[in-house]
Amino acid sequence: MTLASFAATWRTIVSTDLKSIAARQRYLDVLRRITPAQRLAKAMELSELGKRLFLQGLHRRFPEADDRQIHALYLKRVAKCHKRNY
Repeated sequence: MTLASFAATWRTIVSTDLKSIAARQRYLDVLRRITPAQRLAKAMELSELGKRLFLQGLHRRFPEADDRQIHALYLKRVAKCHKRNY
């Protein structure tokens, strides 16, 4: 399975209700067929998407803040999410 076909299948699955048994099974089948490299690429893509959404939310919440202030807020809030037991 190519990364492009994986992405197309992924979009179809995500647009359906993952709570249904059939959709859940299809999701698991796709995960079984993709390579570890494709899984890693998808994880990195989703991580970057999460970061962009988080920054966009900070910009909306603090419209008066400049990019430097937004970056400082981002770092402060991300620091709260990290485990401190290592």
